[in-house]
Amino acid sequence: MADKKRTRQPNGASSIYFGKDGKWHGRVTVGVRDDGKPDRRHVERKTKAEVTKAVREMERARDDKKLRKPGQSWTLQAWLEHWVENIAKPYVSENTYDGYEVDVRVHLVPGLGAHKLDRLEPEHLERFYRKMQASGSSAGTAHHAHRTIRVALGEAVRRGHVATNAAEIAKAPRLEEEDIEPFTIEEVQSLLVEAAKLRNSARWVVALALGLRQGEALGLHWEDVDLDAGYARIRKNRLRPKYAHGCDGEPCGRKAGYCPKRQQTRREHKSTKSRAGRRTIGLPDPLIKILRQHQETQERERIAAGADWEGKGYVFASPVGGPLSPNTDFHVWKRLLRDAGVRDGRLHDARHTAATVLLILGVPDVVIDSIMGWEPGGAARMRARYMHVTGTMLRKVAQQVGDALWVPPGTGGAFEADGKSN
Repeated sequence: MADKKRTRQPNGASSIYFGKDGKWHGRVTVGVRDDGKPDRRHVERKTKAEVTKAVREMERARDDKKLRKPGQSWTLQAWLEHWVENIAKPYVSENTYDGYEVDVRVHLVPGLGAHKLDRLEPEHLERFYRKMQASGSSAGTAHHAHRTIRVALGEAVRRGHVATNAAEIAKAPRLEEEDIEPFTIEEVQSLLVEAAKLRNSARWVVALALGLRQGEALGLHWEDVDLDAGYARIRKNRLRPKYAHGCDGEPCGRKAGYCPKRQQTRREHKSTKSRAGRRTIGLPDPLIKILRQHQETQERERIAAGADWEGKGYVFASPVGGPLSPNTDFHVWKRLLRDAGVRDGRLHDARHTAATVLLILGVPDVVIDSIMGWEPGGAARMRARYMHVTGTMLRKVAQQVGDALWVPPGTGGAFEADGKSN
């Protein structure tokens, strides 16, 4: 039993000893607690060999910074709710926070919240994603929830609450990218003819000709448009409005957005987040003419509104100069498609169309990237995603192949017109 005698180890060193309970014990110093005292972790095993192995494993985990911090043992629900409100919210954009909050409240907490944070396994996540989709959620919704929990767990790893990020290991839900067909030239012309009948008709010309995102178009201010020089600077994004009740005392019984005294709780617009997104775009001469006419129409509306005019400087504004609602803008687009007799499509498909036109015109890639506001690192992937090979281009290539391979007899081509090889 001499080897079971407990001897004093140097300060900070691990110790192994045989206890009065008949088991072997090990203690490892892994850091310092919040109160300044050493953080000594304890393990116990039946044999000395087993406890020695456990101590060595804990030492390696300590050295690799993969040990959970002492203190609160988080459930996944507690961590996600703390993370989204206290860590993410102050530092991400309003739209990003909204996406995180919905994922946490609607999907992640009900589906996974009871798990201990440090006991969550990749398989738990993969089964959860399959269950989401079996319950009717799209692959895109499940994939978005995966991205959210991956970010949340990444923060937990950085803060030492867990050793590994289970979402980094778990297989994300598979997304099938849609093969979106851009509008044809004939469809664009039909849309422009119908759009000319609408108030703010220039809004749809800008979408189809310049490929601006919805937030960029609705956030455009006159101070950023120089019609004499022929350019527009894209610097602001319109945000979706968010409201709180203003009915103090007796509640109105409606949702906040329909409260008669509702109060706006979100700013109207924000700066474009990426450097590539902040860009200057040249305006075609026909579009400059349309924007001048639009400016004159808006000036008449300002005079008619009188003291009610808000005068916030939006290029595309309400009849009293206020910002347009993205939701209303979307429904106007859907109505425009129906009235023009054009197949249904997303508002973002107008952006696909503009990108495809740039490709057909042979505009250099670097110029296309600048116009569309794509980051340099992902520009090639974005071009492949947005710029669809049209029927016209396919026929042109086919004609070029035909001219090269099938040539009149005696001209030296690879195959003569009668099908005989040279």
